[in-house]
Amino acid sequence: MANYLLEMNHITKIFPGTKALDDVSFNLKTGEIHAIVGENGAGKSTFIKVLTGVHQPDGGEIILNGEKIVMHNPLVAQKHGVAAIYQHPASYPDLSVAENIYIGHEFKIGPFINWTKANREAQKILDSIGASFSATASVGSLSVAQQQLVEIAKALSQNARILIMDEPTAALSKRESEELYDIARQLRDKGVAIILISHRFEDIFGLADRTTVFRDAHYIGTWNIDEVDESILVKHMVGHEIGDFFPKREPKIGEEILRVENLSREGYFKNVSFNLHAGEIVGITGLVGAGRTEVIEAIFGITKADSGKVFINGKEAKKKRSPHSMMDLTLGWLPEDRKKQGLHLNWSINHNISLPIIDKCVNKLFISDAKEHKISNSMKELLAIKAPDVETHSGALSGGNQQKVVIGKQLAAESKIIVLDEPTKGVDVGSKAQIYRLMNDLVAQGIGIVMISSEMPEIMNMSDRIYVMCEGRITKEFPAKGLTQEEILKAAMDTNSDKEQ
Repeated sequence: MANYLLEMNHITKIFPGTKALDDVSFNLKTGEIHAIVGENGAGKSTFIKVLTGVHQPDGGEIILNGEKIVMHNPLVAQKHGVAAIYQHPASYPDLSVAENIYIGHEFKIGPFINWTKANREAQKILDSIGASFSATASVGSLSVAQQQLVEIAKALSQNARILIMDEPTAALSKRESEELYDIARQLRDKGVAIILISHRFEDIFGLADRTTVFRDAHYIGTWNIDEVDESILVKHMVGHEIGDFFPKREPKIGEEILRVENLSREGYFKNVSFNLHAGEIVGITGLVGAGRTEVIEAIFGITKADSGKVFINGKEAKKKRSPHSMMDLTLGWLPEDRKKQGLHLNWSINHNISLPIIDKCVNKLFISDAKEHKISNSMKELLAIKAPDVETHSGALSGGNQQKVVIGKQLAAESKIIVLDEPTKGVDVGSKAQIYRLMNDLVAQGIGIVMISSEMPEIMNMSDRIYVMCEGRITKEFPAKGLTQEEILKAAMDTNSDKEQ
């Protein structure tokens, strides 16, 4: 029998009305990267919180280095060398890098903190993982990718033997992701064991040595990474064959319904032009910071463009655009940050879906609950939103189901042009497939979709045409058919382009 650094045997965790983990087991070897995969709601997050001492299990045992451990709280986990970094770094932006790394375990000289030593030791750790910034830099001045390195340095400063990486590349560009991969491999080779949580197959197959699948709070199985492929993992994750992950369709392209001409906003983007037809999916991609989302915000009037024109169905939209005026022109937007911009998390599914069309739910002077429920229930059924009923708070839903609620808002508003900004970010594989099928259904009905995405398989397989952006400019327009990832990446790094080619 193999010797494991960590064994979690028959872990069970029960919340009121929910069994979040049901007899789940897992093991981890020293110096390996082990991916845990599963749909949202499979139990991954609860499992990690049990390991890090946030939750106490209702059954089972944790054995670390051959010794049975009770993780009473996160400090106990930290003492035993268990650390976690998350998709959104838990840092203090107004403090320095060194202060963030050593907060809670400072170097003391009597009652005083020895910041000279803290800065020196923090710099050593940063240098060891190839960080290009100083230990004295303010964390608030760093990029998301650099803040991830601060979190890794923090874990190493605590002599972490087990490092949990939860969706570490969700907000990173491809280049930044590859740099993080290199650091993870270096840590593995030094004997650190890494637990990787990710919805991205690029992460799983690019990094992991083994992978474990959870489904519906149960342990399904563990495999060496060379024993499985995407289709096998998907089948285990959802419990059945999912069919074509990227569903095939025969596009029926109609009239032009959106045209953007030479849209510019100083410091963000310049002379951006593209168009969209009914029944078409147009992809917009590029590296993080290319200006994709900023262009959409200017189209919708969230920010003000300095120059340029926007046409809807051949008619120019007024220059003083607003989200409300663009919604009146049947434009809908699914923002990248659904929790901050797409949903009221404390509101029910019902109220979120009916919000854009609340005027249609008014009966004389009052809102009709019956009308609201009729619309939201139809969207819940159409989109297969997993919730007991439409009165469920949106904040209690999984990421995939929250995304469906945001899409439901646009469908209820009868949008004819829908912008999807990173539509499957943080969404499990089953929900991804459902969203892709829904996109195909929408364009079959004559709706036009603009999809902003950083995921190459998604952008290449779902788009009819692709625009690539770099440093605020469109550098290339491609037909999606026959396109290679290398061509897209070359255009995404074409910093010398001054105009659309």
